[in-house]
Amino acid sequence: MTNTIITSGTFDNLCSNQVRFLHEIAKLGQVHLLLLSDEFVEAVGSGKPKFPLPERHYYLRAFRYVSRVHIITDPAQLQNIPGIIGEKADLWCILPSEESPKCRQYAESGGIGYKIVPDEQLGGFPENDISHEPTSGKRVIVTGCFDWLHSGHIRFLEKASEYGDLYVAVGNDENIKKLKGPGHPMFSQDERRYMVAAVRFVKETLISSGHGWLDAEPEIRRIKPDIYIVNEDGDKEVKRKYCETFGIEYVVLKRLPKNGLPTRISTNLRGF
Repeated sequence: MTNTIITSGTFDNLCSNQVRFLHEIAKLGQVHLLLLSDEFVEAVGSGKPKFPLPERHYYLRAFRYVSRVHIITDPAQLQNIPGIIGEKADLWCILPSEESPKCRQYAESGGIGYKIVPDEQLGGFPENDISHEPTSGKRVIVTGCFDWLHSGHIRFLEKASEYGDLYVAVGNDENIKKLKGPGHPMFSQDERRYMVAAVRFVKETLISSGHGWLDAEPEIRRIKPDIYIVNEDGDKEVKRKYCETFGIEYVVLKRLPKNGLPTRISTNLRGF
């Protein structure tokens, strides 16, 4: 029988440490995430979140470790966890930085187990527990830096996955630095690969081993994709010519946010 796990928070500006946390607690059962609304956060004196609720909600639902996201608008809702998630919770998991007497009290009063996941358990960027076997007729590849994974990236991956099994080649650190200059990338190739692999729309994630705008050429030769998808920013003549030469369909997607969410660009989020 699968355990029902709950955790709560704003999950504002989601980082790899938080995704590692979700990864670990998903090993214990199905994760129901209690997402605190903007009004809730402001009411308890924590200030307005950087990212609005609809964007945080969309972002979190895209991660393969989260079964359900429930929006919490009033602290009183936490007194009735079964009413929120539709079943009894077995365990409330929390990060050490989020530990509070109130959370423990809520759990104990509802007969829910309480577990603090230690920071030392969240180190490194392990392989994601997903199958790499093809599940559809076509293979699709996208490439990119994905230096600050945001809702725009999620939307791009979501749309690309509609064309078939999605393989993502994340740019290697050395090549990203040559293309974008000093200070890039902000996050290591292993961390960027881990974050992309955590997105439920992605079949497999690799680190490119080549250079230039076609740095994923060795990976493309190995995967043998039917389709190479880029967004408007990533549309390069060298990619077009390569696809023409090897009979790969080349698709350029417009850079449109999900359902009116803010347009996000990694460069503009540096230090946000």
